[in-house]
Amino acid sequence: MQSTTPSAVPSTARSAVPSVRRLVAAGAVAAALALAAAGPASAHVSVNPDEAEQGGYTTIDVKVPNERDNASTVKVELTFPADHPLASVMPQPVPGWDVKVTKTKPAEPVEAHGRKLTEVPSKVTWTETGGGIEPGTFQQFPVSVGQLPEDTDRLVLKAVQTYSNDEVVRWIEEPPAEGGEEPEHPAPVLNLVPPAEGGDGHGGNDADAGSGAESGADADRAGAGTTARNEAGGAADTSDTTARVLAVTGIVLGAGGIAYGVLAGRRRTS
Repeated sequence: MQSTTPSAVPSTARSAVPSVRRLVAAGAVAAALALAAAGPASAHVSVNPDEAEQGGYTTIDVKVPNERDNASTVKVELTFPADHPLASVMPQPVPGWDVKVTKTKPAEPVEAHGRKLTEVPSKVTWTETGGGIEPGTFQQFPVSVGQLPEDTDRLVLKAVQTYSNDEVVRWIEEPPAEGGEEPEHPAPVLNLVPPAEGGDGHGGNDADAGSGAESGADADRAGAGTTARNEAGGAADTSDTTARVLAVTGIVLGAGGIAYGVLAGRRRTS
């Protein structure tokens, strides 16, 4: 009886196998890269600028992104450190938000402009009156602060973010040591540096704001500075959004490549 030899696999099928494998591998790599790109896209509450001169006054923007898809941010609380009390904390009005400054008694009176203060600002609370910070958006809250301490190189400004579904996110974790891993909910930090050579650390318009004597021209300059910071913050937020879009696109393409490779392999096997 004549033996039969199994027919060889067609050359086209053999050549298709490496192609399918390469396609699956490429899809997996695309998905992994997309996930990596999505990591840094998540934002947290921060202050801009994040650096100011010791002994002076400055205006910071508290940037609050909404990180939920199903709820709006309806309240933001920013607490100042009790061990380095500030004589002046003046929030700029923000449309759609009610603002309240809470004062407390410091351990020792704080000297400012020849006066000794027995009460100093300790917390600013913004409460929405017009819808809050909606999903996919952010809000900046300008605050003039001073006189900044000269005996520390940073102020840790702990923040609490409340959503419309009653979820509360506490951005209160201390920053890590140099080279350490960032915590999940880091507190905003204002770094303090020595005054520039020849300067005294007192910004003209912000120092006047601290004494309640800001002129109209100074207000215009302060508004221009806030506009520039808002534009910078908007650019950063656009970058975050772009990263998210690219991440989702990469995941979809990667998953599609894997699925196509699996189906193609099954059809050739059958």
